[in-house]
Order: sequence, then C-alpha cells, then structure tokens
Amino acid sequence: MPDIIAFGEAMVRLAPPNFQRLEQTRSLDLEIGGAELNTAAGLVRLGRSAAWVSRLPNNSLGKLVANRVREIGVSDEFVQFTDEGRCGLYFLEFGAAPRASSILYDRKDSSVALTQRGMFDWPTIFRGAKWFHVSGIAAALSPGAAEVVDEAMNAARDAGVKVCMDLNYRSKLWPKEHAAEVLSLMLPQVDVLIASEADAEYLFGITGADFTEVAKGLVERFGVTTVAGTRREAPLVWRNRFAAVGYSAGVTHESAWYEVEIVDRLGAGDALAAGLIHGLLDGDLKKGLDYGAAMGAMKHTIPGDLPWLTKDEIEAAMQGEGLRIKR
Repeated sequence: MPDIIAFGEAMVRLAPPNFQRLEQTRSLDLEIGGAELNTAAGLVRLGRSAAWVSRLPNNSLGKLVANRVREIGVSDEFVQFTDEGRCGLYFLEFGAAPRASSILYDRKDSSVALTQRGMFDWPTIFRGAKWFHVSGIAAALSPGAAEVVDEAMNAARDAGVKVCMDLNYRSKLWPKEHAAEVLSLMLPQVDVLIASEADAEYLFGITGADFTEVAKGLVERFGVTTVAGTRREAPLVWRNRFAAVGYSAGVTHESAWYEVEIVDRLGAGDALAAGLIHGLLDGDLKKGLDYGAAMGAMKHTIPGDLPWLTKDEIEAAMQGEGLRIKR
C-alpha cells in the first residue's frame, strides 16, 4: 500500500502562450494540476509511494487527468469516475513586472465538489499508509467536500496515520469568516500545518514579530505539533529568493536560500510540502525543510503544476552544484 494518501481536486489548466492575455490569445497550453496531487507527485519523484483520492467525470477530460496522474507515478486506485459534475478548469495568465500573473477559475460543481460523506472507504484507503496530505482548498470546494475532509482526517487518526494540512487559503473560493470557522474545527486533528504568517493573521488573528512567534501561536491555539512555511523575497515577477522554515518542540529550523529564475511558480509550495513530508517520514524536520526548499526552488524552473524533477537533481541543488550544462 502507498506510504502517502492525498485527497483533493485536480483541474485542467489552460494558459495563453508568450505572456498573452486571455482576450487576445488564439491558443491555450494545457497542463493539469491540483495542490494535493502536486504534492503526491513530488513524493513519488523522491522515491516514495503515493496515492491520490478524488472523483473525476466519466468523460475524456476526466480520463486526461487520470492519465497524467498515472504518468507521473501516482496511484489512481482510489479515484472514482462518476457521471455527476464536471472537470474543473482554470485559466492562467503569466505576468511580467509590473503586471502580476493572474488566475481565472471555472470549477463550480466539479465532480469532487459534489462529494459527500460515505463515498470513500477511508479505512481501506489508509490501510498501511503513514501520512495523509490535504489542503484548505479541498475543504473550500463545497460543504460536502469539507465534510469529507473532516471524515478523512478522523479516519486517518483512527488508523494511526499522521495528518499534514497545507492551509492554502484562496479568497476566490470562500470568504474569510467561513474559512476561519471550518478550518478552526479541522486543525486540532492536524499534526503538521503548512501556513503563511499572513494567513495565520488574516484567518485567525494570530500575529507575532517573526515566524517563530506565529508558529507558537498556531501550536497553542490548535495543538498541531509542527508548523512549516515558505520564505520568499520577490523583487521581480520572474526572479525570487526562496527558502523553507519550520517550528516544532520549541525549536525553529531554516533551510538554505535559493535564487530562482521563475519559469512557472505554480506548484512550488506543493513541491515544498512533498520535500517536507519526505523528511518527516524519516522523523527529521530539518531534512524535510532542506528537501522542501530545494524541491520548491527547482519546481519554479518546470512548466506546469507537476514537479517533473529527479531526486538526484534535488540533491545536487542542495549540495550547491552550479549551472554548468550537464553533459
């Protein structure tokens, strides 16, 4: 059975080429991705086994998504095909300073958004698993999806499976007050929380002088054991500095910083989550942050949401290997 189980939505991504706007383009580049699937894929690329749990429409778009899931090595054995709902889409416009990149969602009534309690056999899904990964995005899709996330978390705890949640607040999916209410009920079931300082303040009113103080506040409020986050300095749309930071048992750990030239920043945080869980599977938070930062930094260089990287490439980045062509 897979080491890691991930639950969430995957969408078809459509993007105009060459920095065009949607209203001017004549073609669209197609990728697929979703926060939890991206993380599962990253773990597979690091040599772990992972399965993605979701529902897809029983049509060509659903099959397209499932084909990509299998192609990158993630198990789709727990994916349900259904005549209910549709495949979610999102449209991505790539920006360049001073114009930011932007996303337009078209995902209402997706097949996974129509999910309800009892549709998944969670005790069977979690048999033999070690970690469960989900994000706030899955809970934001619909009241039914939020109940399924809660159901899965309870089943994971019953099975002795650790729970990792990426807060991933999306204002276009649900209002602040509703998100705070739902997530506050879920977080006491979480072992590892990935959250930004901005989201901690915006949703829960938790503030501090630095990441450590904010992480302490999250631990005290919700009882999570570990809090991790991204460090990002963004002087330009296409050039950033990137790192990872984590807090557990009263100690804060940080990764090295990476200078990144951005080809596509979508999925970088999900790649960081993959590296984090990779280290935590070995009981080592610092290892997780080091792998997470390297993998997140490297993901910026790959088009699409999925981290088409190798473990050797990630470890080479961690060791500071240069940019000479590898022949």
